[in-house]
Amino acid sequence: MPRTLPLLAALPQFPELVAGMTPGDELVLTSDGLPVAIVTRPPRTSWPCQPGSAKDRTLWMAPDFNAPLDDFAEYME
Repeated sequence: MPRTLPLLAALPQFPELVAGMTPGDELVLTSDGLPVAIVTRPPRTSWPCQPGSAKDRTLWMAPDFNAPLDDFAEYME
């Protein structure tokens, strides 16, 4: 269900409202209880990461990262 706010109440905080929306969200702005505008956040057109962008990074992994956890010992039997 879209979020509904009076236009005059939304204006002072409009940038924050739009920044807090996720793709596909709708914000209905009203005046005197009647809808006057619908603001929607469009879906992403690109992924924020590019393939190969971490190729020059050094990643550390614990030597025992794949060892069974003591908490799950009874389930491993």
